[in-house]
Amino acid sequence: MTFQATDAALGLAGGALIGLASALYLATHGRIAGISGIVSGVLDRAGDWRARLAFIVGLVAAGALVALAKPLLFEGPVASLPVVAAAGLLVGMGTRLGSGCTSGHGVCGTGRLSLRSVAATLTFMATGALAVAATRIAGGVQ
Repeated sequence: MTFQATDAALGLAGGALIGLASALYLATHGRIAGISGIVSGVLDRAGDWRARLAFIVGLVAAGALVALAKPLLFEGPVASLPVVAAAGLLVGMGTRLGSGCTSGHGVCGTGRLSLRSVAATLTFMATGALAVAATRIAGGVQ
Protein backbone atom coordinates (compact mmCIF):
# COMPACT_ATOMS: atom_id res chain seq x y z
CA MET A 1 0.00 0.00 0.00
CA THR A 2 1.42 3.37 -0.97
CA PHE A 3 0.79 6.58 0.86
CA GLN A 4 -1.06 9.25 -1.09
CA ALA A 5 -1.95 12.84 -0.27
CA THR A 6 -5.61 11.77 -0.10
CA ASP A 7 -4.72 9.36 2.73
CA ALA A 8 -3.49 12.27 4.83
CA ALA A 9 -6.57 14.33 3.97
CA LEU A 10 -8.88 11.48 4.94
CA GLY A 11 -7.03 11.01 8.23
CA LEU A 12 -7.22 14.73 8.95
CA ALA A 13 -10.93 14.84 8.12
CA GLY A 14 -11.61 11.78 10.28
CA GLY A 15 -9.69 13.25 13.20
CA ALA A 16 -11.57 16.54 12.89
CA LEU A 17 -14.91 14.70 12.87
CA ILE A 18 -13.94 12.70 15.97
CA GLY A 19 -13.00 15.92 17.75
CA LEU A 20 -16.22 17.62 16.65
CA ALA A 21 -18.37 14.67 17.77
CA SER A 22 -16.59 14.58 21.14
CA ALA A 23 -17.07 18.32 21.66
CA LEU A 24 -20.75 18.13 20.67
CA TYR A 25 -21.37 15.19 23.01
CA LEU A 26 -19.74 17.08 25.87
CA ALA A 27 -21.69 20.26 25.07
CA THR A 28 -25.06 18.53 24.71
CA HIS A 29 -24.78 15.83 27.37
CA GLY A 30 -22.11 17.13 29.73
CA ARG A 31 -20.28 13.81 29.44
CA ILE A 32 -17.00 12.61 27.96
CA ALA A 33 -17.36 10.66 24.72
CA GLY A 34 -15.39 7.68 25.99
CA ILE A 35 -16.66 4.64 24.14
CA SER A 36 -16.03 2.17 26.97
CA GLY A 37 -18.10 4.31 29.35
CA ILE A 38 -20.84 4.79 26.75
CA VAL A 39 -21.08 1.04 26.05
CA SER A 40 -20.99 0.26 29.77
CA GLY A 41 -23.87 2.68 30.35
CA VAL A 42 -25.93 1.01 27.64
CA LEU A 43 -25.27 -2.48 29.00
CA ASP A 44 -26.11 -1.37 32.55
CA ARG A 45 -29.10 0.69 31.32
CA ALA A 46 -27.72 3.56 33.37
CA GLY A 47 -29.20 7.06 33.27
CA ASP A 48 -29.27 8.31 29.71
CA TRP A 49 -28.68 4.89 28.14
CA ARG A 50 -30.89 5.75 25.14
CA ALA A 51 -28.68 8.70 24.22
CA ARG A 52 -25.65 6.47 24.64
CA LEU A 53 -27.21 3.82 22.41
CA ALA A 54 -27.95 6.49 19.78
CA PHE A 55 -24.27 7.51 19.88
CA ILE A 56 -23.18 3.90 19.30
CA VAL A 57 -25.70 3.43 16.49
CA GLY A 58 -24.36 6.61 14.90
CA LEU A 59 -20.79 5.27 15.06
CA VAL A 60 -21.78 1.99 13.43
CA ALA A 61 -23.97 3.69 10.81
CA ALA A 62 -21.21 6.14 9.87
CA GLY A 63 -18.76 3.26 9.44
CA ALA A 64 -21.26 1.31 7.35
CA LEU A 65 -21.91 4.32 5.10
CA VAL A 66 -18.19 4.89 4.56
CA ALA A 67 -17.71 1.16 3.82
CA LEU A 68 -20.44 1.38 1.17
CA ALA A 69 -19.09 4.59 -0.34
CA LYS A 70 -15.37 3.71 -0.20
CA PRO A 71 -14.93 -0.06 0.28
CA LEU A 72 -11.21 0.16 -0.59
CA LEU A 73 -10.63 1.98 2.70
CA PHE A 74 -11.51 -1.23 4.52
CA GLU A 75 -9.13 -3.51 2.64
CA GLY A 76 -6.23 -5.00 4.51
CA PRO A 77 -5.26 -7.96 6.63
CA VAL A 78 -8.11 -9.66 8.42
CA ALA A 79 -7.49 -11.50 11.67
CA SER A 80 -9.20 -14.75 12.62
CA LEU A 81 -12.20 -14.73 14.96
CA PRO A 82 -10.20 -16.12 17.94
CA VAL A 83 -7.59 -13.37 17.51
CA VAL A 84 -10.29 -10.69 17.29
CA ALA A 85 -12.05 -12.12 20.38
CA ALA A 86 -8.79 -12.24 22.35
CA ALA A 87 -7.94 -8.68 21.28
CA GLY A 88 -11.39 -7.47 22.33
CA LEU A 89 -11.06 -9.15 25.70
CA LEU A 90 -7.63 -7.60 26.29
CA VAL A 91 -8.89 -4.16 25.27
CA GLY A 92 -11.85 -4.51 27.62
CA MET A 93 -9.56 -5.47 30.48
CA GLY A 94 -7.28 -2.55 29.64
CA THR A 95 -10.12 -0.06 29.71
CA ARG A 96 -11.08 -1.26 33.19
CA LEU A 97 -7.48 -1.11 34.44
CA GLY A 98 -6.91 2.31 32.86
CA SER A 99 -10.28 3.71 33.97
CA GLY A 100 -11.13 4.59 30.39
CA CYS A 101 -10.31 3.99 26.76
CA THR A 102 -8.36 5.73 24.03
CA SER A 103 -11.34 7.86 23.06
CA GLY A 104 -12.00 9.02 26.60
CA HIS A 105 -8.38 9.60 27.57
CA GLY A 106 -6.76 10.21 24.19
CA VAL A 107 -9.34 12.43 22.54
CA CYS A 108 -11.26 14.03 25.39
CA GLY A 109 -8.84 13.87 28.31
CA THR A 110 -5.78 15.21 26.52
CA GLY A 111 -7.98 17.89 24.96
CA ARG A 112 -8.83 18.99 28.52
CA LEU A 113 -5.11 18.83 29.43
CA SER A 114 -5.67 16.10 32.02
CA LEU A 115 -2.28 14.81 33.16
CA ARG A 116 -3.85 11.44 34.02
CA SER A 117 -5.19 11.18 30.46
CA VAL A 118 -1.88 12.22 28.92
CA ALA A 119 -0.13 9.49 30.94
CA ALA A 120 -2.78 6.94 29.94
CA THR A 121 -2.54 7.91 26.26
CA LEU A 122 1.25 7.61 26.28
CA THR A 123 0.86 4.16 27.85
CA PHE A 124 -1.73 3.13 25.21
CA MET A 125 0.50 4.27 22.37
CA ALA A 126 3.67 2.64 23.73
CA THR A 127 1.84 -0.63 24.39
CA GLY A 128 0.33 -0.57 20.90
CA ALA A 129 3.73 0.02 19.32
CA LEU A 130 5.24 -2.85 21.31
CA ALA A 131 2.34 -5.15 20.36
CA VAL A 132 2.79 -4.36 16.65
CA ALA A 133 6.55 -4.93 16.88
CA ALA A 134 6.07 -8.24 18.73
CA THR A 135 3.46 -9.39 16.21
CA ARG A 136 5.72 -8.60 13.27
CA ILE A 137 8.71 -10.30 14.88
CA ALA A 138 6.59 -13.39 15.56
CA GLY A 139 5.54 -13.46 11.89
CA GLY A 140 2.00 -12.23 12.38
CA VAL A 141 0.08 -9.71 10.30
CA GLN A 142 2.34 -7.43 8.24
